[in-house]
Amino acid sequence: MRKGSTIDRARLVKFARRTYSELYPTQDFAHLPRLIEQYLSSKTPLWWVEAQNDNEGGFPHRRRSLGCLWLGNAVDQLDGDRHAHIFLLYVDPDHRRQGIGTALVRHAETWARQRGDRQLGLQVFADNQPAICLYEKLGYQTFSHWMVKPLD
Repeated sequence: MRKGSTIDRARLVKFARRTYSELYPTQDFAHLPRLIEQYLSSKTPLWWVEAQNDNEGGFPHRRRSLGCLWLGNAVDQLDGDRHAHIFLLYVDPDHRRQGIGTALVRHAETWARQRGDRQLGLQVFADNQPAICLYEKLGYQTFSHWMVKPLD
């Protein structure tokens, strides 16, 4: 696992696009670079899980990203406490169900505890059943429902 930085902005955009395109392949995600530009900072840590591939494509010791975790901050609306929030968790489809997602979430929990947070939040799309199963297995519970109504 390697800590990322704001230098990884373009790479994070690529991973965010991959994440959302898997769920919504016909959607346009042109807004993601602006979103990441606005929110990625030293206060929103980023980590990468990488594998080292020897001589892949003629480049010795080239690293391949298997997953990433991007954390942000949120405020609990009931008590006003700041807490960590998972902005993005992504694992490459070829490397899922091997413990990478679990390791990334556990890393986020450790980081949040070390800075004094009492909870870790996230948003998951209702139709992303594999992610819901992962989070429930790790002890996460539904706390609220985010409801939307399209306006014409």
